Amino acid sequence: MSKRSSSRQSLRTRNHKSSSTTANQRQEKQQLLQPIFEKACDAIAVTDDLGCLIEINAASCQLFGLSRKALVGKLLTDFTNADFNFERVRFSVQNGSQQTGELNLLRPDGIRREVEYTLTLNVVPHRHLVILRDITDRKEAAQDELWCQRQWVELFSEVTLKIRQSLQLKEILRATVTEVQRILQADRVLIYQVFPDGTGKAISEAVLPEYPHILDLEFPEEVFPEEYQQLYAQGRVRAIADVHNPDAGLADCLIEFIDQFDIKAKLIVPILQNLNSHQQNESKSQNQLWGLLIAHHCDRPRRWGNFELELMQQLADQISIALAQAQLLENLEEIVEVRTAELKDVNRNLQQEINDRMHAEEALRRSEEQLRLIANALPVLIAYVDKQQRYRFNNQAYEDWLGQSLTEIHGCHLQDVWGEDCYQRMHSHVEAALSGYVVTYENEIALKNGISRSVNITYIPHVDEQNTVKGFFSLVSDISDRKAIERMKDEFISVVSHELRTPLTSLHSALKILVTGRLGTLSTDGQQMLEIADENTERLVRLVNNVLDLQRIESGNFKMEKQACNAADLMIQATEAMQPMAQQHGVTLVTQPVDIQIWADSDYIVQALTNLLSNAIKFSSPSRTVWLTIEFVQQSEVLFSLRDEGQGIPQSKLESIFERFQQVDSSDSRKKGGTGLGLAICRKIIEQHEGRIWAESTLGEGSTFCFTLPALHS
Repeated sequence: MSKRSSSRQSLRTRNHKSSSTTANQRQEKQQLLQPIFEKACDAIAVTDDLGCLIEINAASCQLFGLSRKALVGKLLTDFTNADFNFERVRFSVQNGSQQTGELNLLRPDGIRREVEYTLTLNVVPHRHLVILRDITDRKEAAQDELWCQRQWVELFSEVTLKIRQSLQLKEILRATVTEVQRILQADRVLIYQVFPDGTGKAISEAVLPEYPHILDLEFPEEVFPEEYQQLYAQGRVRAIADVHNPDAGLADCLIEFIDQFDIKAKLIVPILQNLNSHQQNESKSQNQLWGLLIAHHCDRPRRWGNFELELMQQLADQISIALAQAQLLENLEEIVEVRTAELKDVNRNLQQEINDRMHAEEALRRSEEQLRLIANALPVLIAYVDKQQRYRFNNQAYEDWLGQSLTEIHGCHLQDVWGEDCYQRMHSHVEAALSGYVVTYENEIALKNGISRSVNITYIPHVDEQNTVKGFFSLVSDISDRKAIERMKDEFISVVSHELRTPLTSLHSALKILVTGRLGTLSTDGQQMLEIADENTERLVRLVNNVLDLQRIESGNFKMEKQACNAADLMIQATEAMQPMAQQHGVTLVTQPVDIQIWADSDYIVQALTNLLSNAIKFSSPSRTVWLTIEFVQQSEVLFSLRDEGQGIPQSKLESIFERFQQVDSSDSRKKGGTGLGLAICRKIIEQHEGRIWAESTLGEGSTFCFTLPALHS
C-alpha cells in the first residue's frame, strides 16, 4: 500500500472514531437534558414551521389541561386568541434569535390563561422551541396593587382639590387633617405650628373619640428643643414605629410626655414656608420651619409604609403652597405688575419665534417642492423607507412603473407593494441596509403591464447624529437593455467557445503527440517552437473551458446537487489534485482539515478550492508555503481561508480581481498561464451556495482568499 493510501485509511479510521465519540456524547447529552425537559416548571414545546406541536413536557400538559397524546399533533393556534399568528411571528424572527410576547390561552375546559411566550427558531432545522409561562396570577396581583394605588391617588387628589379650592387657611388645615386620618386610618392627625420662641401648639386636629384631644394645647420649648427645629427645617422626616423602642432615639422625658396621650407610633413631616417666594430678585429662597404634620397611632405600634410617608410629604408640600398663596395675596399688585412685564417680553419673543419659524417653514416647503420636482423628473425609482420597512416618500416614477398612486403607496409595507415573491428576494438586502450597510444588488420586478424588467437597486442607510439607523433611501434603475446586451454577448461567447473547443482539442492532441517525438525528432529550435505552440494551445483550451463554465453558471443552465459534505474531505481532494503542480513549482501545501459538516455541491466546492490553490501556487516563489484552513465564524457559517506568501495584491484591485478577465498584472499572468476567469468562477460558485468570497493582501507579504459556506446543523 502506498503512503498516500495509508494516510487516507488512517484518516478514515480517525473520522470513524470521532463520529462514534460524537454520537456517544450526543446520546449522553440527550439523556442529561431529558429529565430537565420533563421536570421544568415552564411549559416547553417543540413545533414545526406551521406551529404544530411535536414534543411537549409535563408542564405543558398541566398548562393546556390535556394529556400529551391529546396535544401532540395539534396546532398551537388552536388554543390561542385570533390575534396570535404563529407563522407571522416566525417570519418576524431571525434565525438564532428569540422573540418574547404574550398571548391568551383558551383551554378546552373553558378556562382562560394569560401566557408569556419565548420563541427560538430552528433549534434544529425546521424545529422551533416555544417556552410558555403562566402569568395570569402575576398580572392579577399587579392589577390589584395598581387598583389600591389608584384609590390612594384618588383620595390624595380629593385632599389636594379641597386645599386648592379654599383660600381660608383654617379651612385648608381642617380639611387636611380630616382626610389624612381617613386615608391613613390613623388614630390622630394634627398640625402643630412652631412659634419663633421655640414653643408651639396644635392648631388643627382630627382624632378618634376614645383618645384625648390635643387641639389648642400649648407645648413648652423643652418638648421641641432648638436642635430638633434645625433638623426639621432641613427637611427631616421621622417615621417611628414604636416610641418605646430604644432604637427610636427618643429622650425619656419626651416618652413620658407623649405617654399621657396614649401615643404608640408617630409619623412627623415638616411644613416649610418659603420666605422669599414673592421676591423675584432673590437668587436663592430661604426656607423656615412653619410647623409639623403629625400622625399618631395609639392602640399599638405601627410600621409606616413608604406610600404613607410620601403622601404625608406631598400634603405637607400642599400646605406650604397654601401658606405661600396667603403670602402672595399680600403682594398681589407687585406680582401682577412684574408678571405682566415678563409676559409682554415673552409674547414679543414668542411672536418673533413664530415669524422666524414661518419663514423657515416656507423656505423648507420651497426646498421640498424643488427636490420633489427633481425626483419626479428622473427616470428612476426614488423612495425613502423607514425602520418599519414602510414607504414615507416616493417619486412619480413609482406611479408610472407600478400603476399605483403615490397616496396608495405612502405608508405601505414593502411586501404589500412588491408582493411576497419579490419581497423574499429583497428581504436580506433590506435588513442589511437597516443595519447600517450600503447595499447594491440586482432584481427582477413586474411592471403594471405585466412585463418583467431587470433593475439595479441601491439602498443607502439614513443614520442620525447618534449613529442610529432611521431608515434608508432606495434608488432603482432599469438595466433590462444592459442585461439583454450581456445575454447576447454571453450567447456569442458560448457559441464561439463551443466552435473553438473541438478544433482546439484536436490541435492540442496532435501537438502533444508531436512533442513526445513519436512521429520523428525535430531540431532543437523546432522542438522549442513546438513546445511553445503546445503550451499556448493548452492555455487556449483552459480559456475556452473556463468561459464555458462561467457562461453555464451565469445563465443558470446547471443544477447544483447540494448535500451534506465533510469539509475535511473536500480540502484533502483539492490539495491532492494540486500536489503535482505544487511540487513542480517547489511550493509546499499545508492543510489543517477539520471535520465540519457543510451543505454544498462537493464537485463545485472542490473546483473553487483547486482554482484558488492554482492561483496561490502560480504566484508563489519556490520554497514558499501555501496554507489552507477552515474554522467556524458563526454558529451557521464556516470560513475557508487560503494564505500564500506571494507578491501581494494592491488594495485597489482586491474587488475587481473577481470580475471576468481581470488580472493584477496581465503580463505576469500571461507568464503564469492565467485566463482571468478562475476567480470569477469561484465567486459565482460561492454565491450560488449563499456564501461570500473576498481577498485580503499586503504587498510584498502575500494574500489571503476567504469564503464562507452554510454550516449543517445536526
